Amino acid sequence: MTTFARDPKALEPPWQFTGRDDELELVRRSLTGGRAGAVVTGPAGCGRTRLVVEAVRGIDHVRVTGTPGTRGPAFAAFAHLLPEPVTLHRALHLLSDVRLLVVDDAHLLDDASAALVHQLAVQGRTRLLVTAVDGPRVPDAVSRLWTGDLLPRLVLAPLPHEAVAQLLGAGAGSGPDPLTVTRLYRLCRGDLRLLRELSGAVRERGARTRLPDSGEWAWRGPVPVTTAVRERAAAVLDRTGAGERVALERLAFAEPLSLSPDEDGLDLAILERLEADGCVHADEHGRVRLAHPLYGPVLRALAGRLRAGRLSRAPGHRAAALERETAALRYRIAEADVHDGSAPLGEWLVAEGVPVPAEHAAVRAAFARLRGELREAAAWAREGLRTAPGDRACRVELALAVTQSGAGEGRTGEAQAPVEATGSVEAPRIAGTPAAAATRPTARRGEAEGAVRPGGGRGEVGGGSRPGGGRRETEGVLRPGGECGQAGGTAGPQATPGLTTPTARPHGTQCGETEGARAAVAAVGRTPGVPAGYDAVRLGRAERGALPGDGVFARHADALARRDGPALDRAAEALEERGFLLFAAEAYAQAVGAHRDPRAARVSRTRAMALARRCQGARTPALNGLVLGELTARQRQIVTLAAAGLSNREIAERLTLSVRTVGNHLYGAYTRLGAGDRGALPWLVELPAAEPA
Repeated sequence: MTTFARDPKALEPPWQFTGRDDELELVRRSLTGGRAGAVVTGPAGCGRTRLVVEAVRGIDHVRVTGTPGTRGPAFAAFAHLLPEPVTLHRALHLLSDVRLLVVDDAHLLDDASAALVHQLAVQGRTRLLVTAVDGPRVPDAVSRLWTGDLLPRLVLAPLPHEAVAQLLGAGAGSGPDPLTVTRLYRLCRGDLRLLRELSGAVRERGARTRLPDSGEWAWRGPVPVTTAVRERAAAVLDRTGAGERVALERLAFAEPLSLSPDEDGLDLAILERLEADGCVHADEHGRVRLAHPLYGPVLRALAGRLRAGRLSRAPGHRAAALERETAALRYRIAEADVHDGSAPLGEWLVAEGVPVPAEHAAVRAAFARLRGELREAAAWAREGLRTAPGDRACRVELALAVTQSGAGEGRTGEAQAPVEATGSVEAPRIAGTPAAAATRPTARRGEAEGAVRPGGGRGEVGGGSRPGGGRRETEGVLRPGGECGQAGGTAGPQATPGLTTPTARPHGTQCGETEGARAAVAAVGRTPGVPAGYDAVRLGRAERGALPGDGVFARHADALARRDGPALDRAAEALEERGFLLFAAEAYAQAVGAHRDPRAARVSRTRAMALARRCQGARTPALNGLVLGELTARQRQIVTLAAAGLSNREIAERLTLSVRTVGNHLYGAYTRLGAGDRGALPWLVELPAAEPA
């Protein structure tokens, strides 16, 4: 859902309403029938007011707002509705004709106003929609609205990462790069007011740069310390105790610090005071960090150049720490556990605009790709290529990420060119993804369209137009051992676990030409824990014993080989627990067709769709089939014709429908597919072998 509200007093329009569709439906339902309303709570800046504004749009209502400076006078929030003086009984009588009362920031109400709201809820004649910030400052009369079961309570969680990315990317032009989105998301922790303040300050101060390789804008450098930012960081900026500011600044330039004899200058008593006041946090390993991600950047931005130079770690120390961080990421991949994606030093280098070593960038890209964060994986690979343009590991990771990501739509060359530039190296592809589709001729009426077949034989792969038509099936995968074979075959000795993917070749490419591709993939280094044969499992082709051992990937392969729906669900749960969100989504999608119980299949479909939404536009065969299953038969028919290049009028003539009906069906399909327009459809739909003229 995307709506805009115009504020005549604002110099720019409000941001679009994004990411709260389910919550909006719940609130609107609370205002229908015989329901009494609802209370919406959440942390400051999470979007409570905006949600309520959208919920009551077009509905007659009366609104009151609590403000910090008016908690003294009685009924201050209702001053525009009530005469003065007035008793509580008289106020109830005067407001008895109000059908819907919106109470914003109820935690700031004076005691009399809070009591009036509570009595209106008890009386039950007026429907109430109340917002309040979570915390101890809420008046008892307000908190009794939900603790006393007078109104249901909806607790808003911070806006998820994908919704923040959509919010920042809205409007004309391209949006921010994924690393900028992640930086803003972590700095703001769901505070949308702070998000808007920071993004606006970055734009106004000219701190945004255009990335030539992606066309997105990036923010690198210090945090702009605006008035609003100072207010959010007041907890650390206002510390005046002896040694407190020194300890905070040391953490800002070198967190986390361990409570060990090697870390001189850290006074435990000072740290205890700071921890008690919520300024720092100590974990179970004795490492101390600042309590909010915003504190460190603000303290660094305000430090003078000389002080910053003294507090910053020496380049040699930083390089050693980065090597340890890179090794830790490799170890997590080796253990097949990528749920913890924290690696602060590399993120700090990117945020400050310091060049990132290509080796670290490639490992970060692989780690993000395995987590299903495909756009971030591509962004990390590009960071490494800015430091070392010829680095093969980063080029391969970029190709792998773009191949599987919806970000490749419309930029098909990027999936192939980065790897080919290393020396006749071919970009890895998965059948049914944008990069695979890029090797095929554009389908028009009268043209045959062959599906990309990854592997399968020494003949031509990736069908285009050919006499007689007929679609080639995706029967095999290219084995990384150097030969073409069927999916599910064991990988050769040269396989690089975790970094191989089914490979499709343009016309005329023979098996011998894959040596360069394998060499480029091998340049990344082995990634233990993700077997090469797992690519065949992701394509839906597995045989019993295809993957050795009893790890999470082997269990997935075994469940798929047995077509065991419950076992596939269990494998998906294990993959999700270990952070492999994309693989988990694919396993759930495969379970849909394996379940004999329709109810279990629906549950698996729901879980697969929920995980797929978190994978940054992933486009893989398992997920594509799942998404297309969400369409009606008529929508699938129209979408297939639109993907083949037919206009709405041509589709209408062929199916004897009106042009308007075709447009409506396409609009509904775009919504379900998550596609922006018909240009994305060829990457989502397996086109028919031939369309008669």
